[in-house]
Amino acid sequence: MIQYVIRRILGAIIVVFAVSVVTFLIFQLAPALAHRSPVYYYVGKIPPQPAQLKLLEHRYGFDLPIWRQYLHYVKGILFGQTVSDGNSTLHCSAPCLGYSFRLNSSVNSLIGQALPVDLSLAIGASVLWLVGGVTVGTISGLKPGSIFDRVGMTAALTAVSLPIFFTGPLLLLIFEYKLKWLPNLAYASLTDDPVQWFKSLLLPWIALAFLFAALYARLTRANMMETMGEDYIRTARAKGLPRRTVVVRHGLRAALTPIVTIFGIDIGTLIGTAVITETVFNLHGLGFLLITAIRQSDLPIILGVTLIASIALVVANLIVDILYGIVDPRVSYT
Repeated sequence: MIQYVIRRILGAIIVVFAVSVVTFLIFQLAPALAHRSPVYYYVGKIPPQPAQLKLLEHRYGFDLPIWRQYLHYVKGILFGQTVSDGNSTLHCSAPCLGYSFRLNSSVNSLIGQALPVDLSLAIGASVLWLVGGVTVGTISGLKPGSIFDRVGMTAALTAVSLPIFFTGPLLLLIFEYKLKWLPNLAYASLTDDPVQWFKSLLLPWIALAFLFAALYARLTRANMMETMGEDYIRTARAKGLPRRTVVVRHGLRAALTPIVTIFGIDIGTLIGTAVITETVFNLHGLGFLLITAIRQSDLPIILGVTLIASIALVVANLIVDILYGIVDPRVSYT
């Protein structure tokens, strides 16, 4: 088990390294394809004059070979770096993902302000869609063709067909504007105002859970129907084990293996990429920060958010691989 975890961690480090290289190259070479110096995307709102261009390129290291620029970027992440706008010098502590002169703030600080929103959104919504989807799918799989199965699968098919940009405004229209049950949905952090934090995230949680729970319900139903027909399930029943033990311990546990896979991917993807949800509900998370940076051509922020989102996905997959052995004892770590 320990050797397997070590191998997976080393593999995850390699993947993150490869992602950082590819991402860095894309965002450093993109300005060249537009026949512009990367300096234009770093110095702020006022473009530099031609006479200043070479000086700024030297200051930010853009006159160096691309591999040395990447090493400088990695060195900043590992050990921090000192940045200058020409008037003042600022130190960015490790892990330093760069500095946005357009917003006059370090990328670390901007991501640190936005990341709690994404974590709150992802964790709360995932609990709802996992519990709801697996419960409906399990009951439907145990009673295929029943009224519950037909109603549940019809509701799941309807839910999976409705995107966030439809269900989100609909929820806002009903609960905030018509019924006025949830007025003033401005986001507040959990530590500052727990009640407002819960109120501001309740509708986004429901909107995401409504979409994702449908996928989990359909997948769980199919897995349960297949698993309950296996030989070892019939053997467990023949031995006289209680139905609850057969269903939960032997049936559901084996059926959850693919659920764990897509759950890890969904969580990793949702952190930093919930752009539509954040836009609909006016949540300033990583997705909102990324869209704003793209509109302003703020490369340090784009590079930092992309790297964080990639790391979140890699870490989620690593956790999923480790959980396989807990959920399904048939999984071997050799």
